[in-house]
Amino acid sequence: MATVPENSIGARIVAVEPHSPAERSGVRIGDVLLRVNGNAVTDVLDYKFYTYDARLLLELRRGDRAIFARVRKRDGDDLGLEFETYLMSRERSCSNRCVFCFIDQLPRGMRPTLYYKDDDARLSFLQGNYITLTNLSEREIQRVIDLRISPLNVSVHTMNPELRAKMLGNPRGADTVDTIRHLARSGLTLNCQIVVCPEWNDGAELAYSMRELAALYPNVASVSVVPVGLTRYRDGLEPLTPFNAESALQTVREVEAFAETCLREHGSRIFYCADELYIKAGLDFPRDEDYEDYPQLENGVGMARLLITEFEDALSDAPEPQNVPFTAVTGRSAAEIINNLLETLNARAEYDTISQNSNVLAVRNDFFGETVDVAGLVTGGDIIRTLTETPPRGRILLPRNMLRHGETVFLDDVPVSQLTALFGVPVRIVEQDGADLLSAMIGM
Repeated sequence: MATVPENSIGARIVAVEPHSPAERSGVRIGDVLLRVNGNAVTDVLDYKFYTYDARLLLELRRGDRAIFARVRKRDGDDLGLEFETYLMSRERSCSNRCVFCFIDQLPRGMRPTLYYKDDDARLSFLQGNYITLTNLSEREIQRVIDLRISPLNVSVHTMNPELRAKMLGNPRGADTVDTIRHLARSGLTLNCQIVVCPEWNDGAELAYSMRELAALYPNVASVSVVPVGLTRYRDGLEPLTPFNAESALQTVREVEAFAETCLREHGSRIFYCADELYIKAGLDFPRDEDYEDYPQLENGVGMARLLITEFEDALSDAPEPQNVPFTAVTGRSAAEIINNLLETLNARAEYDTISQNSNVLAVRNDFFGETVDVAGLVTGGDIIRTLTETPPRGRILLPRNMLRHGETVFLDDVPVSQLTALFGVPVRIVEQDGADLLSAMIGM
C-alpha cells in the first residue's frame, strides 16, 4: 500500500449506510475518498458525476495509507456515504455588492445565518439557488460544462454588460454576460431571474435583456421578472425607487406582450412576471395554462394561480366541514387572494357557517417596513401585534413560508407556540398547497 499525505485532496466519510454498496465494498467511517475511477473528487459535483456508473474503483485514504475498493451497483444508485459537509468542500460566498441586495437591508441583531450570501454553482444545481456566476474561474466554468451541471439558476438582471457590472457592484458582472451565452450555447439549461429596479433595468433595458435571453432559447428555458424588494433599513445604500401601481402595470404589459411573441415564435412564453407585480398593478392573475409547467414557482411566479386552482379542484370533492371558525394570518399582498377563497367557500351552503364566522388578517410589516408585504417576510412580533389589535375568532392558520425552513420559528425567532400561549387557540401550519388550505379552513 502507498503512503498518502494527510493534506491530500478528498472528503472524509462520517457515515456508511448499512447494506449499501459502499459498506459491501469495505468502505469504513473515517476513510477519506480521494478518487473514483481515477478521477479526483474535489466536491459533491465530482462525487455525484463520477459515482453514477455501475462499476467503480474507489481510491481512499485510511490513516496514512491508500487503499482501493471495487463497487458494483446499478447505474445511478447511491453509494450510501455521508461526508463531513454536504458540499464536501467550503461553500462559495457572494463577491458582489448588488444595489438591490435584500441581505444588505436587514436590521442588525438577527441570526448570523440570515446575513450569509451564497453564490455557489453547486447549490444552484442541487438546491435551486440563484447565482450570478461572478466568482467562477474559467476552469470552473469549463468543469460545469464538462460535468453537464444543468439546470443552473442564474441571476441575470440585465444583459447590458456595463449596467450589470454597476447593478452587481462587481466589474466581473460585465464579463459574465458572455458567460451566460457560453453556458447556454454549450447545451446547458438555464432558468434565469431578472430583479427589476425602476429607472435602472426596466423599460428599454428590460426589453433588450428579454430579446437577448430569448435568442438563447431553449437553453434559456424560463425567465422570471421580479420586482425589487425594499425594506426601511437602507441608510447608506444606493437610492432605489419602489414599484407603484403605474410602474407595475407598465412592466407587466411589456413582459406579457413579449411573452406572447415568444409563444408564437418558440412555442413557450419563456418570460413570466412575479405574482407581486400583478397585485401591485391591480390585475387578475394569468390563467393556469399561461404558466405552462410553472417553471418559476420558487420565485413567486404563479404561486397564487396554482393555489387558487388547487383550492377549487379540491373543493369539488371536499368532505363535510367541521364548522370550526378560523383566522387566516397572512401578508398584505396575499390577503385579498385568501379572502376571495373564503368567499368561494361562503357561496357553498354546506360551508357558509364556518366562512361567515371566520376571517383573514393582513399583517402590516412594521419590522421590515410597510413596502414589504409578502407573507414570507412577516415576523412573529408583527403577528402578535395584529392579533392583539384584532383577536382571533378561532384557530389560527399560518402559511408554511412564514417559518424558518424545517422549524416552527419566525424570522425574528418568535416560536409559533407563543401564539397559542398568548391567545389560547391552536395554530395550524398550512402548506403552500390549495388543497391543504381548504382542508385547514374546513377543519380537517
